[in-house]
Amino acid sequence: MIETIFGGLVGGAFRLAPEVLKWLDRKGERKHELAMQDKQLEFQRLTGAQKIEEAQIQYDTTALDTLKEAIKGQEAPSGIKWVDAFSKLMRPLITFQWVIVLYPLVILSGFLLAVEAGVPPLEALQGVFGEPEKALVGAITNFWFLDRILARARS
Repeated sequence: MIETIFGGLVGGAFRLAPEVLKWLDRKGERKHELAMQDKQLEFQRLTGAQKIEEAQIQYDTTALDTLKEAIKGQEAPSGIKWVDAFSKLMRPLITFQWVIVLYPLVILSGFLLAVEAGVPPLEALQGVFGEPEKALVGAITNFWFLDRILARARS
């Protein structure tokens, strides 16, 4: 009798073993499938980001080419001497107006107002002539002097 019960239990265990193995196998397959979907989603994200970056580069390149063409068009002489002379004076006149006249007046006004408010002169000067102003002066200096040197080196 014990052998029958033992045989039934062992037989039941052997019949149950393939079902347990199938369940474990399906569980592993689901984990693998989820991992593959995660990898595929990450790949699609990277591909999308790369396409956006490529489109931005293409846009920037096109915008730069358009700007170059516009500048070439502006530099082309019209054939009328006074128009060409006036056109060549535009950049220096605008630079004179904003950099030599108006912007220094704004800085001077801010400095005087700060000193009148009781701020020590050195602190007031540092307050009105900070990093943005230094960057602006550097950019203008580069434009007027370094650009000419590079133009001579190119020709």
